[in-house]
This record gives sequence, structure tokens and C-alpha cells, in this order.
Amino acid sequence: MATDPLRNLDLNLLLSLDALLEERNVTRAAERLGLSQPAVSAALRRLRRHFGDELLVRIGNRYDLTPLAAQLRGATTTALAGVRRVFEAEPGFDPAISTREFTVVASDYSTTVLGDHLATELAREAPGVRLRFQLQTRGDVDHAPESLRHVDGMVLPHGFLRDLPAVELHTDGWVLVVSADNDHVGEEITLDQLAEMPWVVTHLAPTAFTPAARQLSMIGVEPDVHVVTETFLPVPFLVAGTPRVALLQRQLATRLASSAGVRILECPWDVVPLKEAFWWHPAHRVDPAHAWLRRMMKRAAAQLGRAD
Repeated sequence: MATDPLRNLDLNLLLSLDALLEERNVTRAAERLGLSQPAVSAALRRLRRHFGDELLVRIGNRYDLTPLAAQLRGATTTALAGVRRVFEAEPGFDPAISTREFTVVASDYSTTVLGDHLATELAREAPGVRLRFQLQTRGDVDHAPESLRHVDGMVLPHGFLRDLPAVELHTDGWVLVVSADNDHVGEEITLDQLAEMPWVVTHLAPTAFTPAARQLSMIGVEPDVHVVTETFLPVPFLVAGTPRVALLQRQLATRLASSAGVRILECPWDVVPLKEAFWWHPAHRVDPAHAWLRRMMKRAAAQLGRAD
């Protein structure tokens, strides 16, 4: 029978590895862990022996990650989150006294429009609970069955995931934004104008796209893409003062239009609405803390609907 590689390994090294890869400095890692510098230096030596790799190499007056260390960085964070979840598990859950941390993967749009309501709901019932929003990446979505194992859930619209449990949250619409000083566009915009204008788009990949933009292509209007951004918050600022146009969620556009200096226009096609949901791994089904979080997600979404 093969020997379990964890049998003789001190799992405290995982904490040291995470701090060292994040800080790239023994002194700062020691401060972060609340340990002495010699203790962290000793941990680094043990980690180097285990991996057969330097992990941190000096370049000038700083340290950088080796290729293996760079590969380990994301895996270490994920593994540490999984370990925390194991030891945070409880047979029951009392939000009033819990100090658990919940991690929700979300776009900057979802964090902006829903985050405050969710944080308020959690604080009302569970003042000791911490809420962590983790910025959603393409890999989180493409590999959702695996990535959802290590977090509490992901806020994502329908159309990207299937065969996973989800809690329905809220519905939003799509609007167009143009610069407030764009004199070539009046109170309404046509499909012909959209075909000629330069575009700012969010995501541009087979598995990462804005549903309304995909729908626009399907009716024969191919946007002339000049700028691509992986997040939503910069969009109106990339449009302001230019002839560009972009699609943005109505709730986010309403919040940012004035400060960004853009105008909101209705889409000249029957645009598909955005239906947001909270997706989670089936392994969380029997976790009472997770069931409570799902109720809070629903309550926060209801608050968002009332505010709008």
C-alpha cells in the first residue's frame, strides 16, 4: 500500500506556505502569522526540502516566486480554505455567537449592488460572522463543480451553470451607456448606430460573455470592439468623454451614471433580462450554517428589490 504523503507532514506548514507565497518575505510572513522570524525561516527550509525547490529566490533587493511557487500559490489558498471549512464545521449553528467566515464568489457588479444588503442582513443576526467577497474569474465559472467545493457559493446569472443547486436572487435589466456629451446620439439609439459605434465590452470569450451582447450578435449586429474589460465597474468610465457605447446592468448603471458622466439609453431590441442566482456545491446541503447563509442571500435580494 502506498504511504500517505500527509502522514509525516506538519499541516501547520500550510499556513506558513500561504503567508510566504503571499508576502514573498520571511519577516512580513512572520508578522502576519504572529510568529518569530527564525520560526518562519525554519518552516521555509522544511518546505524547500519537501518540494525540492527554493520557492523564494532573491532578485536584487527583493524575493520572487519560482515557477513552482507561482503554481502553488492558488492551490495553497484553495487548500487552506478547505481546511478552515473542515474545522469550522458544527453540528448546529447559532448565528448570534458564530465567528465563521463565509466566502462568496461574485463579480464586481454583484458585490456592488447586493453586497451591502447581504452584509447588513448578516450583521443583524450574526455580528461575529465575517463575509468575504472573492472576485469571480473565468476559471471559477469554467470549473464550477470543483471551485464551488472550496467556497460557500457563487453569484452568477442563469445561462452559465447547470446541474448544481441554486437559490434564485433577483432580476435586472440591461441598458446602454454613452458619454453625457455625445452629441451624435439623441434620446434614443438605433441598431444601425450600434453597428457603427466603437464598443466597450465586458468579457470576450466563448465561455465568458455578456448575455445581452451575445443576443445582439445573434440578431445580426456585431459590435466593433475597441476595449475589453474583465470587470463591470470601469465600463462607464471607459465610455465617458468618448464616442464609445457599452452595455451595463441597469442597477449598476443607475448608481454610476452621474459620477462617471454617462447617459443611460434603452436597448433598441428585446433584450433578455439578467436573472441572478446563488450557486453552491451539493456538499453544503446538510450544513446548517450554509442553509442560514442561503436564507440571508434571499433576504438580501428581497431588500435589493425593495430599494430599487
